Amino acid sequence: MTIKSSRIPGFYQLSPRERLRKVAALSGLDATGEAHLADTGNLPAETADSMIENVIGTLNIPIGVATNLMIDGEEPLVPMATEESSVVAAVCNAARQCRASGGFYTDTSSPIMIAQVQLLGVSNPDFARLRLLEAREEIKRICDATDPVLLEHGGGFQDIEVRVLEDMVIVHLLVDVRDAMGANAVNSMAEAVAPSLAEWSGGESRLRILSNLADRRLARVRATWHLDQIGGESVRDGILAAYRFADLDPYRAATHNKGVMNGVSAVVLATGNDTRAVEAGAHAYAARTGRYRSLTHWEADRDGSLTGTLEMPMPVGLIGGATRAHPTARRCLEILGVNSADRLARIIVAVGLAQNFAALKALATTGIQKGHMALHAKNIALMAGAVGAEVALVADELVKQGSVRVDIAQAALAKLRSKPE
Repeated sequence: MTIKSSRIPGFYQLSPRERLRKVAALSGLDATGEAHLADTGNLPAETADSMIENVIGTLNIPIGVATNLMIDGEEPLVPMATEESSVVAAVCNAARQCRASGGFYTDTSSPIMIAQVQLLGVSNPDFARLRLLEAREEIKRICDATDPVLLEHGGGFQDIEVRVLEDMVIVHLLVDVRDAMGANAVNSMAEAVAPSLAEWSGGESRLRILSNLADRRLARVRATWHLDQIGGESVRDGILAAYRFADLDPYRAATHNKGVMNGVSAVVLATGNDTRAVEAGAHAYAARTGRYRSLTHWEADRDGSLTGTLEMPMPVGLIGGATRAHPTARRCLEILGVNSADRLARIIVAVGLAQNFAALKALATTGIQKGHMALHAKNIALMAGAVGAEVALVADELVKQGSVRVDIAQAALAKLRSKPE
């Protein structure tokens, strides 16, 4: 480490290669490290440089394909980008176990996003609220004029809501964004209409930004697992008890919902959508009752089968951003075969529910470590220095010993390499 100052005038004006050379010189990165970062794989450096600032390289994440999924009668192959072992396998197993009941059935609301405009200094907020509601048609005219392309595609301004929060007046613009994620569209509308809102309310506008609590853009999924597919009543009851624990306890709910997002975020990332927006909306939605709870719900039907449901905001799109700019995201969308953001949202929540089922079943039976660590063994073998065929051999030895640890992997690797050819 040789850095003396992080102040690098003109750094942003350099090319990715020039930036990398400067960073390598300042940080003491050796030639091997510099060459590694210079290899941007299947994302050209110039494309990466157009996506974010100060680019010096890329980070490849494995893409696996989830199989066995039946969603509304169709059987998509679902690319998932994740660094975590067992996530893809869990979806495949969960999906296989509910095929007998028809798989996953989904539903969505309209693709409505919310932009918020904050008004301050309003002397009579309740009076202003009614004045703003009366201006709905004028607000619609301004918003739709901001994005005529969205209007041509059947979207555009839908309605307003006006809330009074203490001394603030908050205006919600409800906008149908069609196949876009919609952040840029609604932000532009909020900025365009804010001066008029300020004039009509007698206040001044401040924040003008979308809300990531996209609770008007919901995706829903349900599925049924028959007892003979999951191992019987004891497994079902164990899953129901695990769900109740998560729904009652925020400490458990955080991990429970993280499991849902293991699947959701992997598909969102693979398709170039905004993982942070989906994560933020999901967790805010989980706390909408005033207490952080499970995103999923699990019950037993009259036949004794296990039924699961998931409803959550799903602000994903097929237009703009990385979904179009990133070549790998485009290929993943081709594999999925989706032609609308609505269909993509339905697939994503199905994967989320499958992921949650798999985690609950593991917790209710063998425990999470047995399956997870068995799949994680290859990662540990790599960490121990195994290469090529050694990875599988060392991983097998770890599973056989029932302990997936780096020190044990190193010992197994040393033993393997000590054997004569």
